[in-house]
Amino acid sequence: MSTAQPRVIALAGNPNVGKSTLFNALTGGRQHVGNWPGKTVEKKEGWATFDGQDVLIVDLPGAYSLAAYSVEEIVARDYLLRSRPSAVVAVADAANLERNLYLVCQLIELGAPLILALNMSDMARGRGLKIDVPALSEALGGIPVVEVIGTRGVGLEALRAAILRRDSTPPPLRLTYDPPVEAEIAALQRLIEDDAELARTIPPRWLAIKLLENDPHLAEQLDSRPALRRAADEAVARLTEAFGDDPEIILTDRRYGFIGGVVSRALDRSAGSAETASDRADHIITHRLWGLPIFLLLMWLVFQITANVSAPLIDWVDGVIAGPVTRWAEALLSAAGLGGGWVESLLIDGVIAGVGGVLVFVPLLVLLYITLGLLEDTGYMARAAFIMDRVMRLVGLHGKSFLPLLIGFGCTVPAIYATRTLENERDRKLTGFISTFMSCGARLPVYVLFAGVFFGAQSGSVIFALYLLGIATAIATGLVFKRFVYPSQEPRAFVMELPPYRLPNLRTILAQTRERTRGFIRNATTIILVSSVVVWLLGALPANLDLSRFDVVEPQESLFGSISGAIAPVFAPAGFGNWQAAGSLITGFVAKEVVVSTMSQIYTADATAEEAEAAPPSLLEDAGEIARSFGAALALTAQELVNIVPRTVNLIPGAAMPEANFLGAAPEEEDTAALGLALSGAFTPLSALAFMVFVLLYTPCMTATAAMRHEFGGRWTLAQMIYAALAAWGAAALIYQGGLLLGWGG
Repeated sequence: MSTAQPRVIALAGNPNVGKSTLFNALTGGRQHVGNWPGKTVEKKEGWATFDGQDVLIVDLPGAYSLAAYSVEEIVARDYLLRSRPSAVVAVADAANLERNLYLVCQLIELGAPLILALNMSDMARGRGLKIDVPALSEALGGIPVVEVIGTRGVGLEALRAAILRRDSTPPPLRLTYDPPVEAEIAALQRLIEDDAELARTIPPRWLAIKLLENDPHLAEQLDSRPALRRAADEAVARLTEAFGDDPEIILTDRRYGFIGGVVSRALDRSAGSAETASDRADHIITHRLWGLPIFLLLMWLVFQITANVSAPLIDWVDGVIAGPVTRWAEALLSAAGLGGGWVESLLIDGVIAGVGGVLVFVPLLVLLYITLGLLEDTGYMARAAFIMDRVMRLVGLHGKSFLPLLIGFGCTVPAIYATRTLENERDRKLTGFISTFMSCGARLPVYVLFAGVFFGAQSGSVIFALYLLGIATAIATGLVFKRFVYPSQEPRAFVMELPPYRLPNLRTILAQTRERTRGFIRNATTIILVSSVVVWLLGALPANLDLSRFDVVEPQESLFGSISGAIAPVFAPAGFGNWQAAGSLITGFVAKEVVVSTMSQIYTADATAEEAEAAPPSLLEDAGEIARSFGAALALTAQELVNIVPRTVNLIPGAAMPEANFLGAAPEEEDTAALGLALSGAFTPLSALAFMVFVLLYTPCMTATAAMRHEFGGRWTLAQMIYAALAAWGAAALIYQGGLLLGWGG
């Protein structure tokens, strides 16, 4: 990378215009994902080299305007004001030009050095829309306009060239308003220019316009300038009296009038179709009757892929960690003279068993992120919110609240922070409260483990039912709140843009999957590593020093076993009143993945010693077995993918479509993993189901709890924790006791 000062380019645009796709196309793999300072909105930066010059590209949050209506809009606006990038690339959906030009209009008013990128121009042409690019550029004051197709890389060279040519000179165009409005703008502008410090940080004309719009975010920043605030209030009052309307509406109408003139000069709709292919598809996909069954079918397919298709690769990773990796670690410790002692126990039973017990589920999470990414990139996620609007209204919310809940299927923490997109506090708090019942990806390893051991080929159906139970619990909780906490408050009307359906961009999806998986692995090597070591230490410390010594203690006589045993009777009505289950649930508060790693440490501590009696294979034999088993795992993965079809068809009563069996394995073959065998002896199918339900519903992890406290306060968070724990215990006990009454066995 050269030593010259890099250009900084900001990408701005409405949501769903392909901005992230364009960002990925420009930066490739040279990206960093974090959060904006003081915010929980995702911040993406990436490096690119254009004609030998280093360029830092910042992907701003999607925003419809530069108003202060959402945290995304505030973040985007504050960055443009404070950082003053070398150029701003306004990414617009060419097929919806008029709506996208409102943000462009505001960027021109801000004085940003602008480039307009007309993305998805192929879709615009497919709809019969013709955009006169030179006329559009001229109408917008001569700013560069480039047609691009981000998904195919078309037009990127022209965009790079435009970025390199663009200097920091503001656009010559100035949008003018009615004379009375211009007079008030000019008066406020003079006051702002007299304040040298303020005029240096914020463009005076733009600030004057925002003060006339009564922008609350900017007004708060001007509390130390009461004279300017008073002058702005008086100007608003005069304009309101003169026009009989709010100045913000007057300004907005003028912008749309300007946009209408631009569109009439640059856009030819004569060959356009009134109804697009997306519109025709939505007649079925968002239909009042068929929309919900289609949504449930897609969710069924997602969980079949994550639960069953990932299973062979999970077993392969598990076998590599429990076999060759463990043997190699033991051999290295023995060579260093540390074999057979507490150091070996810490590394094998603590670190490898704990962290390895979670890392085996990386294939599952990769498939989960890919499937959710496909649904999002095709445009279906927005439809899911629209479809669920009727359901959400039952609990006093609207469809927009379902978006944070959808995010909760990946992780509860961003789901809680995503409630910031909701307009009022009541909606935010209630949505955050019930988001913990959306089964996050961290709980999935627990389901896959137990469902695989106790329900075999039906594990996908069981896991799907758990997700539906989480949704049902959220709805029931919302009904309770609507009746007793927020009575007589109806939800506001739900308005949301449905993006057009489009082919998913695999490069973008894989990049997002890579970043999310990295986050999971970082979590496994930090918080889960620490918790695994703590669990091992508590298991190595005897509760009674007179009866045992360090690292020579029976698990149930250890400090961890004693603490777990003390609370275990609480879970007896739910069918898992043993210290092992109780201890796993305690550590699950750290992170839900830790439930699996704790059980792995507890139940398989003696497995290594029993297997050590056989002669260990050589390094070459281990490598050959790893390669052979990987090939088999890939074949089984393909088999499970194919078998989604018969398993889905077999949901129809009377259907019996045979399943594929590529390797000729016996269908009754059982998993012989040490942890699976141990669990099959400690649980029954009924108690295992009750345990999974408890994990689904009980108190979220400490990171999610901290996020909830940050957003909603300590009292609301404590109430949620207590409610979730009681709901989990009640549901698990009801399932277990009800199953016993029905004769399903204990």
